[in-house]
Amino acid sequence: MRTRTLLALAGTATALTLAVAGPASADGSAVLTTGGTGGTAAAVGDTLTAPLASGTSATFYSSATGTSGVSCTSSQFTATVTGNPAAPGTATESVTAHTFDSSSCTSNVTGVLGVSGITVEHLPYSATVASDGTLTVLPAAGSTIQTTVKLRTLLGTVTCVYQAPSLTGKADNADSSIAFTNQQFSKTSGSSLCFSSGWFTAKYAPVTDAGARVYVN
Repeated sequence: MRTRTLLALAGTATALTLAVAGPASADGSAVLTTGGTGGTAAAVGDTLTAPLASGTSATFYSSATGTSGVSCTSSQFTATVTGNPAAPGTATESVTAHTFDSSSCTSNVTGVLGVSGITVEHLPYSATVASDGTLTVLPAAGSTIQTTVKLRTLLGTVTCVYQAPSLTGKADNADSSIAFTNQQFSKTSGSSLCFSSGWFTAKYAPVTDAGARVYVN
């Protein structure tokens, strides 16, 4: 009997960061825009937010191809734009929050009765969003991306801590989404009931700036 956790864990980031990508627009537009590709540039200091895409779940499974672990239907991440140069280029962000509503989380692991908490730690993370839609999330120098999951089990509450050196996602302008697929975390502490590693998958959409969808150019 083993258990597992969710990042960010992006967060997602969690994350994990925010912006979305698709075909690059004409030179001269910013990497991150609202109103469409080639639209109004997102300003440095703007706050970007994204919930889980409608009808999807954030999952943290015990293997890249398995279905055993934890699944949550409510999660959100928040980031601040720190740099938004002309396209083609790379925008930068600071991921300031990546939350999971534990009441929306379930587990199909034998002996686990429920999820009492999922906390993404060591924030803020830095993030880059390239014009091709590649999203990279990194912790501060000397730190790690870390998520702590508390699970209710037949033996009481079990705390599992997982870490990853970075996360990689992909943005898509079709639905202003960011997707993380099988991002691997390793257990750094926890009982033998905790999985030794976990794979995080989640799709966040739409990414918005003051309610307007965000596009990557």
